[in-house]
Amino acid sequence: MRDFKHISRRKRPIWLRLLSRHRTASPNSFKTLIEPTPDRKWLRYLLPGLALLLAAYPIGSLLFSARNAVSSVNRTPPQGTKVRPYGELTDEQSFRLGTDALSISRFEGEHLVAPLADGGKMVYTFDQELQTRVKSVLESFHIPYGAFVAIEPKTGRILAMASYSAADPSWANQSCYNLYPMASLFKIVTAAAALEQKKVNATTIMPFSGRTTSENPKYWDAPPARKGKQGQQMNLSMAMGKSVNPVFGRLASDVVGRDSLMAAAVLFGFNQPLFPETPVVPSVAQEPRDQMDLRRMGAGLSREVKISPLHAAALMAAIANDGTLMKPYLTEEIRNGKGVEIYSPKAHPLRRLVSPESASELARMLSTSVNSGTSRKAFHDRRGRPKLATIDIAAKTGSINGTNPTGHYSWFAAYAPINDPQIALVALVVNSDTWRIKASYVGEQALEVFFK
Repeated sequence: MRDFKHISRRKRPIWLRLLSRHRTASPNSFKTLIEPTPDRKWLRYLLPGLALLLAAYPIGSLLFSARNAVSSVNRTPPQGTKVRPYGELTDEQSFRLGTDALSISRFEGEHLVAPLADGGKMVYTFDQELQTRVKSVLESFHIPYGAFVAIEPKTGRILAMASYSAADPSWANQSCYNLYPMASLFKIVTAAAALEQKKVNATTIMPFSGRTTSENPKYWDAPPARKGKQGQQMNLSMAMGKSVNPVFGRLASDVVGRDSLMAAAVLFGFNQPLFPETPVVPSVAQEPRDQMDLRRMGAGLSREVKISPLHAAALMAAIANDGTLMKPYLTEEIRNGKGVEIYSPKAHPLRRLVSPESASELARMLSTSVNSGTSRKAFHDRRGRPKLATIDIAAKTGSINGTNPTGHYSWFAAYAPINDPQIALVALVVNSDTWRIKASYVGEQALEVFFK
């Protein structure tokens, strides 16, 4: 007997096969069972979502880690969480802690204080009236960028540290620690290098050519002597006060020399971490390529010489302190949550920049800026009367164009009184095409409130 399968496979006549193409299959024949395809449209959304989640995981992990790494000074621990009390702190640790907490600090009477995460408290070194006045001046004039630092010369205590920016508020956070072209403040380093070589003093006369503000070293050489005619010349004190570029350019090239000027720059703290383990960015001074470059550097025209306001203030304080640089400190007392004192600063000398004799000669040079030089207008009223008649001030101004941030840079560095320095300060104002104020005005306001 044949199997059913063989019967079903028996060939039919061709005409029957042609007709059967348009008919429904016989109920006795086997059918191919086709199972319906499951609806998988949800995979279109699930799979991309999973891929996106996996891709975002590393970034989210980093952000979460960064959030947790924020200093506990700047956040309040959850209720019920016990924070381990802080232990004894070094100078560098206290400086960083003070910097991190500065944004949440508040004045309590005359003292600026900030809370610690463990329930403790830090007290800053700031002078309340000085800090408030400078901050008010910067904000009231709505300047694009401004920074200010004041230091007590004999100890290194920071008396004020203020910053403000109408153009970019975030700039102010690190403005006192970041670098900017030093401009004519570098003339102080040039003069110090020459004084230390015992080749000049404050009364030394330097002949020169060109305008006092000339920026082209090719035309600074003294003209040959002529019968009955005397070329331009000026002593170093007057040249410092009026910030005469040709005089200090020639002083760098004809008296100091490249190697000695670079050695002086290193001694003054350039090209090294002068304040290690702090937020202060190391200042830089690029070595001159040739004689013309050396002159530009000596005159303060090199944009490759950059310094932070805090470093500049520390250098000014060193000159006021007979040439000895002190380590700056930001907090005068820190106690942890148990009331235990974990930091108390001590005056700490870092290095000697110049001899006391050279510091004295620099003071003579710098005294002319306020009396008859570039900052005379800021320190005298419209009738020419001095605003701080009883205070002798050593000062230096600087101006240059820069790109980070973009604008016209105005510097003012000073210390006072000359015979018994109580304060050294540096102000930096970056103006746009429309000038708001000069840095010398900020300096005058600071000295006025400090010595009132």
